Amino acid sequence: MTDTPLNTRDASLTKAIMEKIRRVTTQPWNIMEICGGQTHAIMQYGLDQLLPPEITLIHGPGCPVCVTSLEAVEQALQIAARPEVIFTTFGDMLRVPGNKADLFTARSQGADVRVVYSPLDALKFAQANPEKQVVFFAIGFETTAPTIASTILLAEKNDIRNFSILPANVLVPPAMHAILSNPSNRVQGFLAAGHVCAVMGYHEYPPIAEQYRIPIVVTGFEPVDLAAGILMTVRQLESGQHEVANAYPRFVTREGNQTAQNIISRVFEPVDRQWRGIGRIPLSGLGLRPDYASFNAVNRFELDTTPLQESPLCIAGKVLSGVAKPFECPAFGVECTPTHPLGAPMVSAEGACAAYYRYHRTRA
Repeated sequence: MTDTPLNTRDASLTKAIMEKIRRVTTQPWNIMEICGGQTHAIMQYGLDQLLPPEITLIHGPGCPVCVTSLEAVEQALQIAARPEVIFTTFGDMLRVPGNKADLFTARSQGADVRVVYSPLDALKFAQANPEKQVVFFAIGFETTAPTIASTILLAEKNDIRNFSILPANVLVPPAMHAILSNPSNRVQGFLAAGHVCAVMGYHEYPPIAEQYRIPIVVTGFEPVDLAAGILMTVRQLESGQHEVANAYPRFVTREGNQTAQNIISRVFEPVDRQWRGIGRIPLSGLGLRPDYASFNAVNRFELDTTPLQESPLCIAGKVLSGVAKPFECPAFGVECTPTHPLGAPMVSAEGACAAYYRYHRTRA
């Protein structure tokens, strides 16, 4: 006889957990969900509206499309414009605005920009088009890094020399440090991203919890997962604890996927990375190790480094840092919409501004 599997979208169970949150909450608390996927799930299922008024959810920078720097987008546009290049990217990056254009516009003007679902698709293009340089826009958190690293190892093994990546991967723990050390920080508890922890585990989080005396709870993406994670966080806050807990044990272990981590560390090393709207965060990105520098597209092309400037109307940095809500931006839903975005959070499938626009959250 087997146990009945958990229905993670069970409305009655979600409401029961919400009732427990109401019973244990005695004072205001600010909790940040790191991942934009969690933000969209919270909006989609109305979890923010079911919580007691004392609980404020703050939306974090865990949207890789949103935090990919303006400089990286401009590099992508310059590379994609070259006639010898097939530029490949995840679909979310097409409408992310650069300084004056985006990859969608570049494609409409003749650039060979192709949407792929995996860097392995890009490698296949390289094999099929040996006369072209095929570049993959390597965005993402730790979740995409193993596949990107594996693709580079495969390209090396098969001597595929017309394949390279534009490195833009970012890491979660340094971003948490940046948020918590910010003088404007309001975060009192974290919901950590379950898919990142499935790869990396959560052994990096206890020092953060101890240093800033803040609870961190690894959480999934379904209503029951999120409600349970919030409950575990509130219980810690109410009792003055600051531990790392796992509310996603069916997919996450403390040590994570060792094989994936080894592949990442073989190909990549931590580097300083510019985060769009936030600034440079030390050792918050993944750069190619010297042995694999030949796969760095930046080394293959001459690129302009003209200083860049974001739209003065966009407050994406404040949104990504948890300092402001999307509807507090004067351009939200007016000058800035999914079809005419000023910032990446309005066009990404994990962007907070896109979630607020889609689910009509226009006030507190």
